[in-house]
Parts: sequence; structure tokens; C-alpha cells
Amino acid sequence: PGGVAMEPAEKAAAEEEDFGYRLFPDRNKKPQSFLARSLFTFHNRCQRMLRMTLETNPHAQLLLEAMKRSGCTVSNDRHFACEDCDGCVGGGFDAATSQIVLCQNNIRQQSHMNRVVTHELIHAFDHCRAHVDWFKNVKHLACSEIRAANLSGDCTLMNEISRFKFGLKAHHQTCVRDRAIRSILAVRKVSREAAERAVDEVFDACFNDLEPFGRIPHSKRDARRAYRDFQHRDRYSANL
Repeated sequence: PGGVAMEPAEKAAAEEEDFGYRLFPDRNKKPQSFLARSLFTFHNRCQRMLRMTLETNPHAQLLLEAMKRSGCTVSNDRHFACEDCDGCVGGGFDAATSQIVLCQNNIRQQSHMNRVVTHELIHAFDHCRAHVDWFKNVKHLACSEIRAANLSGDCTLMNEISRFKFGLKAHHQTCVRDRAIRSILAVRKVSREAAERAVDEVFDACFNDLEPFGRIPHSKRDARRAYRDFQHRDRYSANL
């Protein structure tokens, strides 16, 4: 009611391209009551792990501070949602609502929660600082996926070994490229060739865009150093 009716062709196109929302079926459901959510074990676990990540993980803390400085303060209740998801997806960034979706039925370990929150916060940071056309420009999506895979810890050596992928020359770059392509294919109805082309065309520029970390944080120690340096940026600038 009150909306503009879609022409049949537009409606068909919208239904054909769902932008990955099929992976997050709870997005369109009526919110559960507080009691129902509190009694739901997966939801409780998700909320506890999220709180732990936001309070203790240096990757997440740096990104939250960077977004605050960019005028996009993140609220736990407003900008994070623990929901059931399809498949084995860990989470997603809903640009239409500026919400990070955490897949409560698929995230079972704190380390996984840390990576998912960091990955999606990088998308949120890009959404905040740049005019990202998530829905129509696949190169914009590719760039943010490259940055998220590069900076979130998705492609650390230990994670690659756990996936039985090791001994590869330039394994980090290979992992970043592969994961960016996979992410695009999960949320857009494009051919693998089109996804690969989009990633390859922006790879160098986006792989080398290390904001707000200033480096690739290969470990928590790296992330803590990056966070400390980020906190001191204004001080250094003022002294120049």
C-alpha cells in the first residue's frame, strides 16, 4: 500500500534476481517475540558470541571505530541480526537495511563468529565511506568482496590449511580471488566467467586498498597493532 506498482517485466526481473536474499529466509519474516527469541538456543548462542567479538576482537573493534569516525556509528541492536540461513552461509550484509545478518544455525565457534563479523563489517565500512552500487554494479560488489576476503582473516594460512589448500604459490592472493568469486556467485545470478572478469578487473586496486587497517592483519597481533596505529592517526596528523 502506498508503493508504486511494478510493471510485469520489472516484477519478473526482480523475482529472477533476488540478490542473495534466498540465503536469508528470515529477512522477510515477522520478528519473533522477545521471549521466543530468548528461548531459542541458537539465537542465545549467536548473541553471546557476537557480544564477545565486539568486546574483544581487535579486527571488529578497529572497524567499529573507523565507522564511527566516518559518521556511521554501529548499534548492536540496530545493525546486527541473528537469523536462520539456508545452506552453509555464515552471514551477509543487507545494504537495503544497513544490517549485518549472522547465521545463527551455521556459526558454531567463536573464531568463526570473529571472521564473519569482521568480513561483514568491512562491507558495512565500504557502504559507509563510498557510494557502492551493490545491486547494479558487479565490479563494486567484487571490490568489496576482495577487500573482505583479504582483510578479515578468511585467507590466513591456518584457515587455508584447514580447507586442505596449502603449498600454493601466492596462496593468499589465490584464496582472496577464489573467495571473492564464490561470494559473487552466491548472491548474484551471473555466470562464473562474468564473476571472474569483474574480480580480475578490479583485483589489484582493491587488494591493495587496506583501509582502515593500513596492512593485511594476518593475525590478532597484527590486528592489535593496526588498531593501535589507527587510534594514533589523528595524533600523528596533528603533529605534521
